[in-house]
Amino acid sequence: MKAADIRELGVDELRTREKDLDDQLFRLRIQKSMGQLEAPAKLRDIRRDLARVKTILREKEQAQA
Repeated sequence: MKAADIRELGVDELRTREKDLDDQLFRLRIQKSMGQLEAPAKLRDIRRDLARVKTILREKEQAQA
């Protein structure tokens, strides 16, 4: 997901997206520990997307304050 796409989302949508990505990351970590992870690159992609969402969410919250 591109940063430009994320910036178009509202604060509530970003929080929802953050929860979803965090849940996906948790599931992928479990799969990795059990040796069932098929796409290791997906773990990196989810981590990066989560960081982008958190960064943009923080920017928007600071802009409102």
